[in-house]
Order: sequence, then C-alpha cells, then structure tokens
Amino acid sequence: MLDDFRLEATDICPKVVLSQQTNVFEISGNCLHEDPMYFFKPVIEWLNEYVKSPNSNTEFNFFLEYFNSSSAKEIAEILFTLEKITATGNKVKVNWHHLVEDDVMEERGNEFLEISNIPFELKSVN
Repeated sequence: MLDDFRLEATDICPKVVLSQQTNVFEISGNCLHEDPMYFFKPVIEWLNEYVKSPNSNTEFNFFLEYFNSSSAKEIAEILFTLEKITATGNKVKVNWHHLVEDDVMEERGNEFLEISNIPFELKSVN
C-alpha cells in the first residue's frame, strides 16, 4: 500500500490528498502555478504507482475554484491516468464539484467529462 501523498493549498496551488489507506482522493482550491507540469508531476507519479494496485473502488474528487489554462492539461493527464484503473478490473469515478452559480467551472467540468472514459459526475454545491 502506498504512503499518503499530501500537499497543503497555497494562493497559487491546490490542496492535494491522495490516500490509498483511507480511500480519499481529492484536489481542491486554485491552480495558478506558472509551471503546472512541475507541480503535478509528483501527483501523476503517485497515481501511476497507485494504478498498479488500486483499491476496488476509487472516487476522485475535484473541488476546484479556478485553474489556469496550462493546468487544464495536467488535470486531463490525471483523468487519463485514472482511466487505467478500469483495465485492472476495479472501479473508478470522478466527482467534479462546482458552486451552483459558477457556470465557468461547471462548463470546464463538462469539457473534462467529454474527454474522459470513466464515470464522471458534475455536482453543484452551495
């Protein structure tokens, strides 16, 4: 079982919690890092290790308030990595949480839903 991976949120980087033990997978906050590939590289590396022996059910939660266009590519890479879980015979689902009044984040969630081949649910929150 993998050790937990955690990053605390900053003004420009989201909080990341990846825990195989507690089955908590979450990215929340803002993604404004000038080099998102650098920021997300250890996240994607952890997920690639997780895919080798995932939990039987994985729910990945996004609670993003904002992300810049260069972060979108890294978020897509996370989704493509999660798709590999289904090849192991296990289940994976993505929950894209957005504020009810945030049409932009809802639309961005829809864009990721369209490119993803895993169960993907948009969830409006207050």
